[in-house]
Amino acid sequence: MQIDFHTHANLSKKINISFEDFKKKMNEAKANGLAALAITEHFNATNIIEFYEMLQAEYPYEKDHYKIEGMKIFCGLEVDVKENGHFLIIGSRDDIWTIAHLLIPYRDKDAFIPVKELINLISDFNVLKIGAHPLRKSTPWHHHELDVLQQFDAYDLNGKDLFTDGLEMEERVQSFATTYNIPVVGGSDTHQELQYGSILNVFPECNSIDELREVIRQGNYEIQISPCLEVKVKAASQIKKMMKELNLYNKVK
Repeated sequence: MQIDFHTHANLSKKINISFEDFKKKMNEAKANGLAALAITEHFNATNIIEFYEMLQAEYPYEKDHYKIEGMKIFCGLEVDVKENGHFLIIGSRDDIWTIAHLLIPYRDKDAFIPVKELINLISDFNVLKIGAHPLRKSTPWHHHELDVLQQFDAYDLNGKDLFTDGLEMEERVQSFATTYNIPVVGGSDTHQELQYGSILNVFPECNSIDELREVIRQGNYEIQISPCLEVKVKAASQIKKMMKELNLYNKVK
């Protein structure tokens, strides 16, 4: 099962997620060899609540995932914490729905939730906890306290960071994660669909959060980095920039 643990349904958290665009992205994800992915949408995206309502209305759900275009789609959030850092949370649709509502008061930049408060908030939910792009200069994790760094299920080897900083980022992230005895999983950080497949994980078949966690814990998987990663990420970034500018132009117009 080829799975990506860090993807987005929207082009930007300031641009609404449309159903038609989402369907196109899922078809592209499948065409790039994915059998499963986690949608770790920004917790303060403009219509994130409506997006998860749309999924529930449109697609069948079993165990902990939706069935969309023949793929397993797990629900998630990407949460900014007050001390700086992005926290990926992946869980059942009901848990993610509830957590998204609980985080509404923390959406503004000046009101981001403290990381230990977030950990406490999600402690009663059965969720995967992944430290997103832990060594990215703008949103690192290395400055956090030991008990925070050690509580993740995995750290994110991020496709965007591999493009920006080169394959040496893989060594740095693996070394960082090893320091805290935490596994590493790959995440493309896709916003624009050309980025799918830039990095993925080869897992045995999993249907639930518990199964995903156990595979990660046992290390029974491998990360695959596409030889086309640079082209994929660069093309996706350029198209994303043009589409955001077009969206802004249409709003002004």
